[in-house]
Amino acid sequence: QVQLVESGGGLVQAGGSLRLSCPASGRTFSTKAMGWFRQAPGKEREFVAAISRSGGSTIYADSVKGRFTISRDNAKNTVYLQMNSLNTEDTAVYFCAASGLVVLTTSPLAYAYWGQGTQVTVSS
Repeated sequence: QVQLVESGGGLVQAGGSLRLSCPASGRTFSTKAMGWFRQAPGKEREFVAAISRSGGSTIYADSVKGRFTISRDNAKNTVYLQMNSLNTEDTAVYFCAASGLVVLTTSPLAYAYWGQGTQVTVSS
């Protein structure tokens, strides 16, 4: 069992930055690929980024590539999402998730554990 709690969301102006954190409980964190997803009002949950168990591999949605960076610290059981150059289309609830698969995937169906989400609002 893995419990995830996101933090770091808030209100920021367009062009600004935020860093989301997601500490995980349990001793199996380092065995899980981790991902970030987001869901805007009236829209489906969408993939943002994912990172392998070691942190050596990452994948990103095209919409955030070059602006967002996912990272992890296995010693702290924490995954991060650094978000730069934010725009209003990034406004959403952001979720971190833990995958039971070895390969990185963009599908939310592959992620067995989810946090409760943190709100990110970007104003123009």
